[in-house]
Amino acid sequence: MALSMHKEMDAGKYVRYTPEQVEALERVYSECPKPSSLRRQQLIRECPILSNIEPKQIKVWFQNRRCREKQRKEASRLQTVNRKLSAMNKLLMEENDRLQKQVSHLVYENGYMKQQIHTASAATTTDNSCDSVVMSGQNQQQNPTQRPQRDANNPAGLLAVAEETLAEFLSKATGTAVDWVQMIGMKPGPESIGIVAVSRNSSGIAARACGLVSLEPTKVAEILKDRLSWYRDCRCVDVLSIVPTGGGGTIELMYMQTYAPTTLAAARDFWTLRYTTSLEDGSLVICERSLNASTGGPTGPSPSNFVRAEMLPSGFLIRPCEGGGSIIHIVDHVDLDVWSVPEVLRPLYESSKILAQKLTIAALQHIKQIAQESSGEIQYGGGRQPAVLRTFSQRLCRGFNDAVNGFVDDGWSLLGNDGVEDVTIAVNSSPNKFLGSNYSSMFPTFGGGVLCAKASMLLQNVPPALLVRFLREHRSEWADYGVDAYSATCLKSSPYAVPCPRPGGFPSSQVILPLAPTIEHEEFLEVVRIEGHAFSPEDVALARDMYLLQLCSGIDENSVGACAQLVFAPIDESFADDALLLPSGFRVIPLDPKSDGPTTSRTLDLLEGSRNARPSGEGAGSNGYNLRSVLTIAFQFTFENHLRDNVASMARQYVRSVVASVQRVAMAIAPSRPGTQLGPKSLPGSPEAHALARWISRSYRMHTGAELFRVESAASDAILKQLWHHSDAIMCCSVKTNASPIFTFSNQAGLDMLETTLVALQDIMLDKVLDEAGRKILCSEFSKIMQQGYASLPGGICVSSMNRPVSYEQAIAWKVLNDDDANHCLAFMFINWSFV
Repeated sequence: MALSMHKEMDAGKYVRYTPEQVEALERVYSECPKPSSLRRQQLIRECPILSNIEPKQIKVWFQNRRCREKQRKEASRLQTVNRKLSAMNKLLMEENDRLQKQVSHLVYENGYMKQQIHTASAATTTDNSCDSVVMSGQNQQQNPTQRPQRDANNPAGLLAVAEETLAEFLSKATGTAVDWVQMIGMKPGPESIGIVAVSRNSSGIAARACGLVSLEPTKVAEILKDRLSWYRDCRCVDVLSIVPTGGGGTIELMYMQTYAPTTLAAARDFWTLRYTTSLEDGSLVICERSLNASTGGPTGPSPSNFVRAEMLPSGFLIRPCEGGGSIIHIVDHVDLDVWSVPEVLRPLYESSKILAQKLTIAALQHIKQIAQESSGEIQYGGGRQPAVLRTFSQRLCRGFNDAVNGFVDDGWSLLGNDGVEDVTIAVNSSPNKFLGSNYSSMFPTFGGGVLCAKASMLLQNVPPALLVRFLREHRSEWADYGVDAYSATCLKSSPYAVPCPRPGGFPSSQVILPLAPTIEHEEFLEVVRIEGHAFSPEDVALARDMYLLQLCSGIDENSVGACAQLVFAPIDESFADDALLLPSGFRVIPLDPKSDGPTTSRTLDLLEGSRNARPSGEGAGSNGYNLRSVLTIAFQFTFENHLRDNVASMARQYVRSVVASVQRVAMAIAPSRPGTQLGPKSLPGSPEAHALARWISRSYRMHTGAELFRVESAASDAILKQLWHHSDAIMCCSVKTNASPIFTFSNQAGLDMLETTLVALQDIMLDKVLDEAGRKILCSEFSKIMQQGYASLPGGICVSSMNRPVSYEQAIAWKVLNDDDANHCLAFMFINWSFV
């Protein structure tokens, strides 16, 4: 039999294999790539052609085969990275050229303005040349009234508008028509989201982004034109007319409605012309602008519940990239009619950074997400396809937006208030209009619907990302278990009676099960399991685990202008793809400090009340720290007609309690003074905290004969500082008869280990933190601790409040005695802890 040239190195010599043997080995490897697979050994034994090869040689062949596969994968990865770097380098060179042109333009304009000012100073005071100077610095945009007259009601006129839109869009995407300023934190690189910039000193607000994706231009264009799939604030897009143009292009007349982000302002709509065409270099362009009196053209719909906004020339430039993929340029330029909203909310409508996060970056992230899903780079758990998980995220956002806006054409109507207008109640007795006819069985034949209780409030000095992250991780701080149980049971055919929110609530704990984080981790889709308990026979029906589908976004504190949002909806255990979702949640949008003038600041102070009023003379810009945001809360419940008023009363009371809880949390996590880090208060400074620190240190020395830490300062807060900044986790638990120990205090290391804050610490029980082995050891050593004063416990595993395992090498427990030598609490020190 002829031997092939297939050779493998074994102990310094080559071993040759026949083609048949190589084919057999490849077949075994493809079926069982894992080296320890019993199935592989069985296949080798069942293959006669491999019987004359020593097992050691077969093992070496498989090892070499794995090495070759890894080398091929690494070579492919390096080639991909190299292509990305080459394309990014080309993109950066083009951006550099554009910036050089912009600098030259600014230098020329600066010289021209200096010359005009010099001329104006020598002229009479009645000379109006200064007006021309001011106008020359406004990007010299063409006055719409100076456009030649044309009839845009016919295809030729529409094509003229489209070509003009194309030219203006390209001058923004690759030229210097807009003064672009790069957003902070948006650094280019092969794995970055791209280059993002916002406009400065231009009409309206504008954002621009460019980046690389591994999809072909036609696929990118198809995705971007489907605005409903990626723009979360888009309610609907209707294409009312399509006009074909030469070269395979199209002109579309479109009507789009968008949601309002809060309950305090009306939603916006757009009547636009969209032009899709190809350039000579093979690039695809999708550009769009509003049609109005200055451009001419047909008049679009005018619903009474919307404010007409203007889209200035915007769109997408999609260029093919050498080696595959595309380079995308995105420009969004709009005028949202800021004067039609309350003065306090105007920063939301005049911030280019917010526009960039909600629209421009969202489009680029969506394209990159689909590109990575298509290439198999992202693997999701739970057995769900990426498209299904994206649909869940879209439905959660859309349902929450519907609840916040409460459009009349969806069937919503307002209920009368109880004399206080802090909470708005809206009902929808025709839920099939927005839930769909598939869910008609949810509502009884004698009538029912959906009720929404919503409110908006202004927050001061509370980072949106930090607040939403806290609400996500510590649901027990604001949620009522009985109301959650009612919402979950409404998924069944016979709901419970209307609950009354209890002051103390039901004790419950939550377990978060991640489903689908996005590539930039700016958004998380997850299932939350809420564990329930019953304390009396009548509560047995409520003592069941409940499940929420939850979407959390915007919790990265480094994202400029990002909206932070926590939206959730009860689901049942089946978690079907077409499950009914009735979303509720929170949305926190930052008010850009740059837009806060003295008038806006004063208005905010008046709205927030005298409790937050600043001393006279302390302006918004006096200390450089003026973080404000608007919080929107909306909760939805189903109801039967004969219980509508009861459900409305419960919902109103519940939302007020949630608002009070959020205000309490906001005060606790807000930085205590300007200039501090955006996080929880760094050190508890109450007299009780100083006394507890002194008792902890003295009791440790009394029981063990050693010092817990060395105090080198005579300052009154020296002991507390040493305890707070100690590298090991030190915590205190209450000691009560027939009650599980509950944490009452922790230093910073302990809070980090438990992944909690001082506010939420008192909801955590010791037996929930320790594993089974740790609980057994503590029970066996408890009498020793109470008699001798302390005990040393072996290392083990515990879990944080987020259900993450934490290992520690050793734990020490000791009694903490107060000044009267009476038992005050039990202290634990977890030494050398780390997350597993």
